[in-house]
Amino acid sequence: MIRVVIADDQTMVRASFRLLLEQDERLHVVGEASTGGEAVSVARRELPDVVLMDVQMPQMDGIEATRLICGSSLTPRTRVIMLTTFDLDEYVFAALEAGASGFLLKHGHPDELLNGIPLVAGGDSLLAPNLTRRLIEEFVARRNVSPSPAAPRRLDGITDREEEVLRLIALGLTNGEMAQRLNLSMPTIKSHVGKILNKLGARDRAQLVIAAYESGLIQPQHRGRPPSTDRARG
Repeated sequence: MIRVVIADDQTMVRASFRLLLEQDERLHVVGEASTGGEAVSVARRELPDVVLMDVQMPQMDGIEATRLICGSSLTPRTRVIMLTTFDLDEYVFAALEAGASGFLLKHGHPDELLNGIPLVAGGDSLLAPNLTRRLIEEFVARRNVSPSPAAPRRLDGITDREEEVLRLIALGLTNGEMAQRLNLSMPTIKSHVGKILNKLGARDRAQLVIAAYESGLIQPQHRGRPPSTDRARG
């Protein structure tokens, strides 16, 4: 059972999401919040697996609430999916920097939400792999990051095989595609991904992609505005 908190300042929106989620036997809504501050408090009290977080809320917006949840030792396993009414913009990049694991459009298909929550709870990012790569490239570019030509100390402890897996993650390959490319079993790939997450202190694959670009392991190529992220795949 995946524990979920719904954070949105509109009562009807929260009620609609709760009604939808409670129809899925995998999901259990353990709390609601109407402000960012409430979202942080509820997350710390209920320790949910996933928080559905609206971007714009009173008193404290969803970006700051995400930063407090994802950066706190009080909620080490809680992941955040941002709910937006728009495609890529400054809010999305800020949410990514704050630690969000995915993005969903409020007017998207219900199946995207129902299938996306388990993906994020399991450590995946809620973006198609190719969109993840293009989004992170734009994110890194906007932060004016100057990647090091050699892997810096933040990648210390990563083995050659793990570095290879990290590079493929950053290029957008799924676990299955990496297993085929490297001629390894799926359990072995999952083990490598888990070890990389632990060694880099990353919460999910989105942060692994950021680490790969910021370390210089992958050099950004894209400089234009990325396409819409309203299609989700882990």
